[in-house]
Amino acid sequence: MPRAAHRILILYNDPSVDGAGPSGAFAESAAGVLDEVRAVEAACGHLGWPCDRWAVRRYPEIVQVLAGCDHEVVLNLVESLADGAAWACHVPATVRAMGKACTGNETPGLLFSLDKAKSKAILSAAGVPCPQGRVFAPGETPRARDLFEGPFIVKPICADASEGIDEQAVVRSKGRRLRDAIRRIHETLGQPALVEQYIEGRELNVSVIRAKGQVRVLPLAEIDFSAFGRGRPRIVGYEAKWRADSFAFHHTPRIIPAPLSDKQADEVRLLADRACRALECRDYCRVDFRLDAEGRPYVLEVNANPDISPDAGFAAALEAAGIPYRRFVEITVQNALARAAARNRHGRAKHRSARPRAGRDEHRLRRAKREDRDTVAALLAESGLFRPCELEVAREVFDEAIAEGPQGHYQSYVVEVSGRVVGWVCYGPTPCAVGTYDLYWIGVAPDRHGQGLGRVLMAFAEQDIAARGGARVIVETSGRPCYVSTQGFYRALGYQAAARITDFYGPGDDKIIFCKSLRGN
Repeated sequence: MPRAAHRILILYNDPSVDGAGPSGAFAESAAGVLDEVRAVEAACGHLGWPCDRWAVRRYPEIVQVLAGCDHEVVLNLVESLADGAAWACHVPATVRAMGKACTGNETPGLLFSLDKAKSKAILSAAGVPCPQGRVFAPGETPRARDLFEGPFIVKPICADASEGIDEQAVVRSKGRRLRDAIRRIHETLGQPALVEQYIEGRELNVSVIRAKGQVRVLPLAEIDFSAFGRGRPRIVGYEAKWRADSFAFHHTPRIIPAPLSDKQADEVRLLADRACRALECRDYCRVDFRLDAEGRPYVLEVNANPDISPDAGFAAALEAAGIPYRRFVEITVQNALARAAARNRHGRAKHRSARPRAGRDEHRLRRAKREDRDTVAALLAESGLFRPCELEVAREVFDEAIAEGPQGHYQSYVVEVSGRVVGWVCYGPTPCAVGTYDLYWIGVAPDRHGQGLGRVLMAFAEQDIAARGGARVIVETSGRPCYVSTQGFYRALGYQAAARITDFYGPGDDKIIFCKSLRGN
């Protein structure tokens, strides 16, 4: 269990704009994320973990949120974004790049499972049986000779929550109705249509979790279609999941455990595990199956970011397995922290083996040049400490230092190791003060931390300031928890906290002013 000090950010898509379809056609599924948020938030409260929630609309907002927060764990509930469904898949990689732990599956698993055609190809190559299918791009219509025999089910290639799937999606044979079903996907969702072999038979939902590195397949669930008449397609379409006033919503209960023979159940569990591994889904997910008339299982899809609200099938499987919901949330956070710790260990070992520590003869200090701008901006961004607006200020300061040159206000220097710029310092005289200088910026590339380069930059700046007649140096920094090591760095160099201004940068974000006298240096 993570310590209480690990603050958790629940990140989710704003349901008002995240792809509810034309004219709000899928508003119910979009709003469903709020049930997940409330459930996860309550679980964190029961576990004694401080957490915050944040809704995002577009991908750039995620970068801004992560750059400005000090949470160590991001509980990822982002299912879709206004930029497009694929952008939501990049959330884990973005969180990782910002040095934070992220729950759920990583970006590859989300991307592989999002595209139904690509996932079908990957699964088939891994020996997982899938219904055959064919993709038709917008404007493309099927020719009878190019398509297998029916019955068919027509789906959008990149949508979840059964969006775009209703009774009209099931077509018995080639012809006008099939063309209409394909055109409907093209026109309403603006994406390719997947024409898939419709498997007449039973439907299973298989929930999978990973705890302490071990995969666990939860009790198998079957959808009960016994109330459906002979003419009604036995599918879990959009209405069955989201329209509370529909027949399908009230007549598709789940049966847990599914009444299967031991042999059938074992085969389904094996295929569920194999499907998850093939698509690189290494955390919780759900695998949907159909059994044909002979009882042979076919994987329909793997949902790498399933609905985990209390009324959804995943939560029902947890309950059937005797796993309290709060324990599931705890497991997902533990998994995220374990992955982050493993990456950090690997990164430290790689840096130790690949590069020697920077010694006196290995680094070179010089004045910053115009061509250093992007490198300096990148190393500041990679630290994960600065908000986007702060990074913009850094670029402006850098540009002004270059424009004004050595006689200007800002003194801007970089440190190189083996010809690569790995650190930057910028300082200048405090306006309307005598003998006082401000240290405006200092940063070292994350892969060079612990090599003494920050001390090299500080020592140079202090010596140059003293040579210019400076008597003291002022440094302003944040009081956020993620700046504790930065504060320790200044204290170790003889700086003392002279003042603290509460909530200066924002609620809970104090300004700490450090000062060091250079007299006698």
